[in-house]
Amino acid sequence: MQKKQLWIWQHPYYPKFHYNLRELLPKITQISQSIGQVKALITLLDKDTQTNIKIDLFTSEIVSTSAIEGEHLQRESVRSSIRKKLDATFDKVYDKSTHHTDSLADILMDTILNTTPLELERLHKWHISLLSQTPSRFTKIKLGVFRDYDDMQIVSGVIGKEKVHFVGVPAKRIDNDMDALLKYINTSDDDIYIKSAIAHLWFVTTHPYDDGNGRMARIISDYIISKDFGIEYKYFSISSAIAKDRKNYYDKLEMSQNLIDNPDLDCTAWVSWYLDRFNDSLQETLDAINRVIQKTKFWDKVRQITLNQRQLKVLSKLLEYNEGEFQGGLTTKKYVAMTKTSLATAKRDIQELVKLGCLHQIEGTQGRNIRYDIVY
Repeated sequence: MQKKQLWIWQHPYYPKFHYNLRELLPKITQISQSIGQVKALITLLDKDTQTNIKIDLFTSEIVSTSAIEGEHLQRESVRSSIRKKLDATFDKVYDKSTHHTDSLADILMDTILNTTPLELERLHKWHISLLSQTPSRFTKIKLGVFRDYDDMQIVSGVIGKEKVHFVGVPAKRIDNDMDALLKYINTSDDDIYIKSAIAHLWFVTTHPYDDGNGRMARIISDYIISKDFGIEYKYFSISSAIAKDRKNYYDKLEMSQNLIDNPDLDCTAWVSWYLDRFNDSLQETLDAINRVIQKTKFWDKVRQITLNQRQLKVLSKLLEYNEGEFQGGLTTKKYVAMTKTSLATAKRDIQELVKLGCLHQIEGTQGRNIRYDIVY
């Protein structure tokens, strides 16, 4: 009796993926428009500010791609590793990087700066850099070489009740599959965003390494898109957007890899989801740039006003932590805690800031629950 076929790599025409371009074109158009907005706004910022935004985004990319797989990196360590790459004035006294975060920063910078065609040797070097400093769930993994066994299963659940989500291609097929994938990456005329999505799906379907395949797939995707942007306009973090929709990420991949759900090698649903996440990452960048522009305009306004040190401190913190510590707005109680002043002084300071147009009362708040926010 013939064994039931479950995975797309068992399809006779695999890996001849196809997609509905008409359905995807509006998303590509939206991405192009978002990129245009990023490029236009970024020119309004000075070079130091541009560098700081890149440092934030590159840090988020490394932290997020690791977090998707359950590895939690120290953000400040990653930031130091990135800052050493981008900021010539970085003082090593403040260096909190590790060998591991330095290696991850090396990979990211290589995907951006090295635009040569992607080859196996480079993939293997990325894999070594990715995992050489990382404890694995396996007792021992081989770095920089493809696996030599067939039983590569993606499973979840407790022992005895495991669910198999996917099985990678047999080991004997890996070399040919990877050669075909690299040829596609280096020579295909597909739109780069579609190519990035398909290469991602293709790589995790092959699952060529002992471990780190998801992170490697995201590195490859980033490489494909970054080639078109270069270091000058690399203002996005696709992994940050993916991490925020992690469940759907795995669900979309699983449905695309399952021959029952996807009998025709149609990757439209996966590519569509991926394009949405890439556009999300661009929207996050636009939000970050607009926040910087708003802050600059705000301080330009404040420079024309005489304020005391308490007021300046609170305004600075409000601008810095508006989505965190001060989510929901500033209260008199928070003002007192920050400035170590009396309640009466805090009330006077706040009322003066309102009168000067620096703060406004948040609509719907009053009495003891009154809250204030920045007027940009």
